[in-house]
Amino acid sequence: MKYIRTASLKRMFSFKRQSFDEDLPKECDFSAESTIAPQPSNYFQKPTWKCFSFDEISVATNAFSSENMVGKGGFAEVYRGILEDGQAIAVKRLSKTSNDERKEKEFLTEIGTLGHVSHPNVTSLLGCCIDNGLYLVFQFSSKGSVSSLLHDEKLPTMDWKTRYKIAVGTAKGLHYLHKNCPRRIIHRDIKSSNILLTSDFDPQISDFGLAKWLPSQWTHHSIGPIEGTFGHLAPEYFMHGVVDEKTDVFAFGVFLLELISGKKPVDSSHQSLHSWAKPILNQGNTKEVSDPRLGEDYDLSQLSRLAFAASLCIRASPIWRPTMSEVLEVILMEEEIERGKWIMPDEVEDQEEFWGFEDLECECECECDTSFSYSPQNSISIGSSYNLKTSSTMIAIEM
Repeated sequence: MKYIRTASLKRMFSFKRQSFDEDLPKECDFSAESTIAPQPSNYFQKPTWKCFSFDEISVATNAFSSENMVGKGGFAEVYRGILEDGQAIAVKRLSKTSNDERKEKEFLTEIGTLGHVSHPNVTSLLGCCIDNGLYLVFQFSSKGSVSSLLHDEKLPTMDWKTRYKIAVGTAKGLHYLHKNCPRRIIHRDIKSSNILLTSDFDPQISDFGLAKWLPSQWTHHSIGPIEGTFGHLAPEYFMHGVVDEKTDVFAFGVFLLELISGKKPVDSSHQSLHSWAKPILNQGNTKEVSDPRLGEDYDLSQLSRLAFAASLCIRASPIWRPTMSEVLEVILMEEEIERGKWIMPDEVEDQEEFWGFEDLECECECECDTSFSYSPQNSISIGSSYNLKTSSTMIAIEM
């Protein structure tokens, strides 16, 4: 597959807008509670985003002032801005040092994905700009990410009601991407830093740079290089590059554990959250995984449901993980959970072995961002100052 270069991007967006609008069917209901069956794979919702001029976003962000920077990653920077009509926006700018074809592909992926989705729990793409660089324009999420609020020691402890609301909303958004979107979307990078919060603490799934379309007739997709975040990667994806809805389900399980426990997905000793929580949950000690900062200030029934859902999601075998539809049933059903239906055969239970972050040999003692990309066949380095080794494969951590 060839990547599309910047010049090609400009030609693509120079077409008249009617080229996107012609011969499109009427929009269907994409509300959070929609029960409409998934549409055929050739069905598209009419895009509603626009192409912004560079002057528009430059004025909005005060020429990308450092004071307006609200986020920075290995390949992109995010700036807060105000449009002339008063609307608050977030502008994601591809770093000038990252003008490689892979990042341009991710830029196109994010446009192609978000341009055709519409759900209260998925971030809303307002448009893009391809003048003087590559930019994506989103609605501004005033509360930031779940990660920033949950782990910032300077902020008050996130209360249980908010955590539960975030868990349910994120589950609904992910269910929409898997089942009710015009095409099946596998996010591939579900984590707390990619879940943004509105002023009412409604969660919105963001950052679709790694997302994949999965044709309806395909059971899964095998890809490379492997990209994602340590502590969230499903075993079959990390080891074999196999991607389907269960890849996201595993990551969502880790996200639930993060909300419940208040712990980070990977701790300072390099132990993964799921490997720590799994034996505790298997023993039925739900309260032991709850965030000690909450004390007893939580709904025990809700805690039990979230914890049980998380324990199902982080199973090593994708066959025995639930779908997001089943996750929502577990979280929201009022009657007693049918735990019996989720009991695995003894032989499967015996094979439930988790690879863990703690098994990796780290060559330094500093804290790091655990986003990474690697090829199962070749060692690659992406802006890294140190490496982690696993077996014969060299994995470069993105700083």
